[in-house]
Amino acid sequence: MSVKSASSHPIYNTQFILVCLSSLLFSASFNMLIPELPDYLSGLGGTEYKGLIIGLFTITAGISRPFSGKLTDKIGRVPIMAIGSVVCFICSLLYPILTTVSGFLFLRLLHGFSTGFKPTATAAYVADIVPKERWGEALGLHGICFSTGMAVGPAIGSTIKIYTSINFLFYASALFALLSIIILLNMKETLSSKSKFSFSLLKLSRNDLFDFAVFPAALVTFLSYIAYGVILTLIPDWTAHLGIENKGIFFMIFTVSSLLIRFVAGKVSDQYGRVLIINIGLCLLIISLLVIGFYDSIGGLYLGAFTYGISLGVLSPALNAWTIDFSAPNQRGKAVSTMYIALEAGVGGGAFAAGWYYKDHIQNIPLIMYASAFIVILSLLYMVYRKLKIAE
Repeated sequence: MSVKSASSHPIYNTQFILVCLSSLLFSASFNMLIPELPDYLSGLGGTEYKGLIIGLFTITAGISRPFSGKLTDKIGRVPIMAIGSVVCFICSLLYPILTTVSGFLFLRLLHGFSTGFKPTATAAYVADIVPKERWGEALGLHGICFSTGMAVGPAIGSTIKIYTSINFLFYASALFALLSIIILLNMKETLSSKSKFSFSLLKLSRNDLFDFAVFPAALVTFLSYIAYGVILTLIPDWTAHLGIENKGIFFMIFTVSSLLIRFVAGKVSDQYGRVLIINIGLCLLIISLLVIGFYDSIGGLYLGAFTYGISLGVLSPALNAWTIDFSAPNQRGKAVSTMYIALEAGVGGGAFAAGWYYKDHIQNIPLIMYASAFIVILSLLYMVYRKLKIAE
């Protein structure tokens, strides 16, 4: 497809709008729980397990990626997206029933399958319906919708908890997931050569686990998203330490700022290249973590949240498009799966490490933020190294 025809391609068609709306609702469904889960777990008697709230979620998300990637390329994009939303729906309904620490942790483990399936198939679906020359723009626009869910979810979730109850919040989360499922029923499948499901498809070979062609994008994703696991684990407690009642405000600020930059970041990466945009995003991410760690104040937290959101808004569409740039058309599911495995490993690793070191000692949070910034610096050094190797 020529650049001219690509530029006139109707990205804003019914299928693209539907997949974006489904992702928004799906994202809001599980993100609306995040600010309130640390206190909920403490109320169950599991204070020492706060690092597992995100950590367990990312374990099963990561484990399921190779399966979702293979199934996305075999039986279709839409069925795999539906599996993710259904898991989200079921888990939200079960939280009020399994009210022990072990039951809660089991549900966090199960809940992770939702993000192991839906985003993998969604990225492949978007790449199918949009020409290559506009992948950055399209994935950026889709990211806006997913990020909107990340923004409104925590804010809505904390508001629901303040004025009603935690159980009502769980049911609201289930409703959002159900609406996401209903939308998927009206979407057309884009995989032309489909196979019927059989249990043999669940057998994975070494080749199914990882697409080494996308290793550069996967490594940068892993290193940069360690900070996200730290943020999800520690910011609710840091927010309470600063005297902010609504723990979702931080998430709302960083997601709104992410939305603002996503309108242009993906398109700019199409025009000027992924590497430049990724490097800018990494620099902004380092600054945001240093700001959060250094300023023990509400203003510092909000400034850090705003900068962090801009960094993610720049990084996310560029990393997604860079991943697909490296992939073969018939292996987009596996390529996206590889990138998300790296993402979940980063988020989970960051969450585990943060929870292990934090141990409810609020004075440890700034040091953890500085350590996270150092890890992002390593990813920036890798980008410089890779550029020098290519230039040789």
